[in-house]
Amino acid sequence: MPQIDPRTVVLLAGVMSSFMALIMFFLQRSYPSSIKGLGEWGVALLLVTVGSTLAFGLGTFPNFFSITLPRILFPAGLFLGYVGAQRFFGETPRYWPWLTLIAITVAVHMWFTFGEPNFAARLRVSGALSVCLFVAFVNLLRKQGLNSFAKILTMGVLLSMCAIVGMRLLTALIWPVGVNIYDSSPLHMVYLSALSVFILLLSVSIVLLAAERMHTEMAYLASHDSLTNALTRRHMNEVCAMELERSQRNGHNMALLIMDLDHFKQVNDTHGHQRGDRVLVDFVRKVNTLLRRPDQLGRFGGEEFVVLLPETSLSEALSVAERIRSACAAADTEPCCTVSIGVATNSQGNDTVDSLIARADAAMYRAKTKGRNRVETAE
Repeated sequence: MPQIDPRTVVLLAGVMSSFMALIMFFLQRSYPSSIKGLGEWGVALLLVTVGSTLAFGLGTFPNFFSITLPRILFPAGLFLGYVGAQRFFGETPRYWPWLTLIAITVAVHMWFTFGEPNFAARLRVSGALSVCLFVAFVNLLRKQGLNSFAKILTMGVLLSMCAIVGMRLLTALIWPVGVNIYDSSPLHMVYLSALSVFILLLSVSIVLLAAERMHTEMAYLASHDSLTNALTRRHMNEVCAMELERSQRNGHNMALLIMDLDHFKQVNDTHGHQRGDRVLVDFVRKVNTLLRRPDQLGRFGGEEFVVLLPETSLSEALSVAERIRSACAAADTEPCCTVSIGVATNSQGNDTVDSLIARADAAMYRAKTKGRNRVETAE
């Protein structure tokens, strides 16, 4: 591959990185703020772009700008990519250990540039740092679980880049490595070309990670109430329909609880809507602590909520409803709302979700009529 100009390879890597950096910045502006790390990834690719541009000027720019500065920017970009991944996956980055390691590497690199010029030593030092960052990145991704195509692709790219750099370190101990990054030997050209391609692949895989997260966030928002995080009415109806079909097929019971907070309008009128919202959020949190893992809680609108209890008899459902009622009645915070609950099970073979909800709803209104802060069963 000696006919390929190594400067062109380095420049193309910088151009591709610049395009991907622009994509990252556009994604950061258009994606919700809950998706973290996109800004760090964009800056990381921008550092690679600047480093590649400066390295392209080797022989034209002073050595500090064409050799030392790129060797600062490249690991800094890789480190920022790792920081972005930590923030993306909800981990708190640890800066000082890595910044200290990068500073030591840069100092050693500068010695082998100006004090005792040695390209092979510079290659080994910077390569060792890159391997450390790749390994940390891989370990972070491994802890998240390889449960999607984007994660698998990212893991594959990172392992490939780690292997490429590792092989280059090994070969540098066996064969000559030239005098600078633009050595035109076939082995060095394979190394440069492979890294350039995998920088692009890593950028693509990161974009796919962000797209997957966006899809997950949109799916969650479509199925969950934005205030309380309970299931939306539409999604709750779908879940109830599936569970009712399964229960009828297997001859099992399921139960529905219709719950309505008592005198909730007075809370809004007296304390304001923001305080009322806080009451709803606290109610959902409290109810969730009393439910099993398979149980589902949905918000049907306003202060009305529905609980689905799979594989649950009427007596068991009444016990759950009473625990919820007691927990609300015993709350010592102000404002405090009690709750009226109607309970229904699929005792009839021709039950539908609508008929089951209607029976539970009628029971709930009976609880309201009888004085509120009660549990009533469907007739």
